[in-house]
Amino acid sequence: MDIFLDILISASLWATVLRIATPLILGTLGELVCERAGVLNLGIEGIMTLGAMVGWMTVYQGGDLWTGVLVAALAGMLAGLLHAALTVPLGLSQHVTGIGVTLLATSLSYYTYRLVLPQATTPPTVTPFQPIGDGSLLGSLPVIGPVLAQQTPLTYFALAAVVVVAWVLHRTPVGLAVRMVGENPAAADAQGLNVTGVRIGAVMAGSALMAVGGAFLTLSAFNAFFFNMINGRGWICIALVVFASWRPGKALLGALLFALFDALQTRLQQVSGAAIPYQIYLMMPYVLSIVALIVMSRRAAYPRALMVPFRKGER
Repeated sequence: MDIFLDILISASLWATVLRIATPLILGTLGELVCERAGVLNLGIEGIMTLGAMVGWMTVYQGGDLWTGVLVAALAGMLAGLLHAALTVPLGLSQHVTGIGVTLLATSLSYYTYRLVLPQATTPPTVTPFQPIGDGSLLGSLPVIGPVLAQQTPLTYFALAAVVVVAWVLHRTPVGLAVRMVGENPAAADAQGLNVTGVRIGAVMAGSALMAVGGAFLTLSAFNAFFFNMINGRGWICIALVVFASWRPGKALLGALLFALFDALQTRLQQVSGAAIPYQIYLMMPYVLSIVALIVMSRRAAYPRALMVPFRKGER
């Protein structure tokens, strides 16, 4: 028990939690924006893969880190535009289209990587974002300073994105429009809103956040792109949206909770050695997340027009 408490109160654990949570925060926010507009985006896994590859490739080819993040966001917007164009005006199945976007974006990312680097046997590296360090203003704060000092700028971008998305959704006319087309698109249309345009814009914006979440892995958490590096994070983000009841603040909490489970299992493996099969620890974050999802989703109020195509004039 003492060992567990020591692990739980260590700054290194919480620094790791925040680092693991960063791509989940961005991916969950992106999916949340899409779904609040009434569009389920199952392309998230592929969009995060595309963002990871495009961001890394931009820096590898000589661009700076922030340019890599911007290019990743633009690539995510294009993938989101494809998904939105098929599902919003055409009304195609959001499930099938989303899975198709995931397969297309993932395969395109791997193909482009091999096309540019056909002879690479080990992933080439770039110089990633660096932690802000103990000498910074945030790093000098009491208690949380050692945790914040170990984070890179993209983590702060993710935390700021939570505030911005919450503010836009609940305090601005744009957010009201997004929520209206996700709850009652017919009423939004009667008020003069372009339901198709709002939904497409929301999916593009959400997809940009997903792609930046992928770029975090190659430009901040690691320094290279390798196959399967997203490793199911996109699907976790979809579950976290339900856990969060489509609210940005709770999305942050859910991402941190999953990251805590993930960080704990690594440290518990080190402490217990071979006494317990390591597969038990690997399974633990997902089992606990499923339990938390079941508990929270029973009270979740999802957008009423989620996955419901809108055709002007139809009732």
